[in-house]
Amino acid sequence: MKKGGILNRHLSGALAELGHGDGVLVCDAGMPIPDGPRVVDLAFRAGVPSFAEVLDGLLTELVVEGATAADEVRTANPAAASLLDGHFPELALVSHERLKELSAGARLVVRTGEARPYANVLLRCGVFF
Repeated sequence: MKKGGILNRHLSGALAELGHGDGVLVCDAGMPIPDGPRVVDLAFRAGVPSFAEVLDGLLTELVVEGATAADEVRTANPAAASLLDGHFPELALVSHERLKELSAGARLVVRTGEARPYANVLLRCGVFF
């Protein structure tokens, strides 16, 4: 049994399968989930777990070389925009429609219980060396 880190067995296993360049969509409860990627649904109820909690947990276990979010986050959800800017100084911004299109190419989708709009980010995995 693991003694720390991500304890959810489905999420922990999915993270172990990721490689360089793979996409991971961390999304709010309302984001349409495309057919194709593996999905780990952590949503329990509105707001639980939060986008921030899940993103912070993932970033302790993943090497991330890039991130993309919807430009609408800037006006619709300043708290999420601030969180993303803090983690990703070179955050790429696209339209929400484009982010949904890009999500189809993700290898993994992690759905949170976040109930504030545009709390979504597509991470691109890097390597640790």
